[in-house]
Amino acid sequence: MKGNAGQCIYSPSKSGLEGLTRSLAKEVGSGNVRVNLLAPGFIRTDMTAGLPEDDRGQSIPLGRFGEPKEVVQAVLFLLESTYVTGQVVPVDGGLQLLM
Repeated sequence: MKGNAGQCIYSPSKSGLEGLTRSLAKEVGSGNVRVNLLAPGFIRTDMTAGLPEDDRGQSIPLGRFGEPKEVVQAVLFLLESTYVTGQVVPVDGGLQLLM
């Protein structure tokens, strides 16, 4: 959500998703269609299995990687929240606060 050195290709693609989410929410909202973006941080998955969690986890305010079930909880929140649209919901243990 803030960009990092060495992510000049990766970061713009994520920023584009944020803009798309907000614009699309405005375009389709009158049809009662909601558009939101989930932005997970370091979640314990196959993709993060090779990362040293001890080092990275200490830099996350909650002090650990997230669990897949915590991402699912956020998805369920968005599905059940009928008055939430055009939002970016970070599920990252507070990581975006540091950037």
